Order: sequence, then C-alpha cells, then structure tokens
Amino acid sequence: MTYIDPDREAWAVFKTLPKSQPINMLNLIRLKPKAEYPADHPDHGKDLTGLDAYRAYGRTSAEVFARVGGRQVWVGAPQVMVTGPQAEAWDLAFIAEYPDAEAFIAMVRDPEYREHVKHRTAGVADSRLLCLTPQEPGEGFGE
Repeated sequence: MTYIDPDREAWAVFKTLPKSQPINMLNLIRLKPKAEYPADHPDHGKDLTGLDAYRAYGRTSAEVFARVGGRQVWVGAPQVMVTGPQAEAWDLAFIAEYPDAEAFIAMVRDPEYREHVKHRTAGVADSRLLCLTPQEPGEGFGE
C-alpha cells in the first residue's frame, strides 16, 4: 500500500494535538521515476522526473512554509534500511519544524500551497509523515 496524503482518521487525530507546542514532521519520500501531472497542469507532458517535480514543490511552496513559521531542521540522504523491510527504501528524508500543529494546518489549507502541492503529488510514489514532539536527548524514555 502506498501513501501520499493523510487519511481522514489520521488528520482528525492530528487536529487534536496541543496548539501551543512546536512539532517536528519526519518526512520519508519515495519518488516516481517520471512525474505524473494531470492533463490540465502546465507541466503535463514535459518529461519531468519525480525529483524534478518534488524540487518544484519545494521551490514553489517555500514562501508559504516560511510564512507559517516552518523551517527545515534536518535533512539526510537515506542509505540502507538497517532494521525494517528493504522494500521501504526512501529517496529523501528530512525533518520540518513548525511552531505548532495549527501552523501546519494553516499551510495545507493555504490556497497558494494547495496549488504548489500538485508538484508533490506528481512526483511522489510513496511517503511517510510522522508528527513528533521535540524533546531534549534523554527525555521521554521510560518516564
């Protein structure tokens, strides 16, 4: 099974998160070999790769991301799945930080963002998005 966008149940739970604490979003992305834009999109038929489309998503959505207070706090190049299914290999991995869950919700509801996210949809074959509460190293384990 592949995942591109949150399902209704996960989105409903996400919207109940505390509104006054920062969140980190761990993004794992697997790209399509070729981007798949709908026929009415200006990039349809341009023979773009999934990476091309995802880069367009990053460029075009950066202003909205910054406007809601988002920032990228970590990025890495996945190498090998040491523990877990080898089929879950990822092309991109990064952590985005938001001031709170409301900022993330504001971003995905923004009309400009909703246009820009079409690049993401065109380029992503599968993804995981895990919401994390930031903690200091050593906190939160067994307490």
